[in-house]
Amino acid sequence: MVKNWDKVKMYDLTQKLSHLTPPWPTYEPLQIKFFKRLSSNGANGQVITTSNHVGTHLDGSMHFCTHGRDIASIPLTDLIGQAVVVDLSDIAEDYGIYSSKDITDRVEVKKGDILIIHTGYSKYAWDQPEADEQRYMLKHPGPTREFAKWCREMEIKWIGVDCGSADHPMNTKIKDWCPKEAAQCEAYFQKKFGKGISDIFPDDHYQLMHVDLFPHDIIHAENLGGQIKEVLNKRLIVGCYPWRFEGGESSICRIVAYDEE
Repeated sequence: MVKNWDKVKMYDLTQKLSHLTPPWPTYEPLQIKFFKRLSSNGANGQVITTSNHVGTHLDGSMHFCTHGRDIASIPLTDLIGQAVVVDLSDIAEDYGIYSSKDITDRVEVKKGDILIIHTGYSKYAWDQPEADEQRYMLKHPGPTREFAKWCREMEIKWIGVDCGSADHPMNTKIKDWCPKEAAQCEAYFQKKFGKGISDIFPDDHYQLMHVDLFPHDIIHAENLGGQIKEVLNKRLIVGCYPWRFEGGESSICRIVAYDEE
């Protein structure tokens, strides 16, 4: 329990959002227009059209699971709680693989935690000086089924990642859409692991962070950013604040970390 809010420092782990924010590949971007203005109508008013997978957003289990919860059905106790932020940027590289051991070597994870993963690829986000949309979306590191199994064993509440997806990009449709990047990843895997993409991610492992975990309501938020570098390898309270979205498969959201100093 927080006893003195004057001693609580808040950190915004949310990426900026605008019509410039790239959605996940092939998804609708955010579009915005004014339908009234102060000068002519006495007030500003806007209309927004967007998919749910733009900027920092929470994937609901309904996104990949027919019987999954919509966003409005997620209890607040699942959205807010004890969290640990882990910095993997020292081992992150294009098309890299991270494991549960990479997490536990750096931080203590407790059952029921929220887990925030800093790959360091947030530095390539659209709103950063080193912005590189293709590297951010198509080349970030990701996990294998070993990691998803560990998340179930640890009863992780939800996962946050500072890149385009909680899944490895070559374990998504990106592999088919982007043959140049797929060839680069194939060469990287063969050199580093002596295996190809189809060996590390066979068909029955497809989008495992979604397919394996969402039926168990272990969901994730993607495209974290903001002040994430200020809370690395720390334990604190984290809250995810999506819309109370009835029937929503996912939702744009704001993510805040609370540190009682």
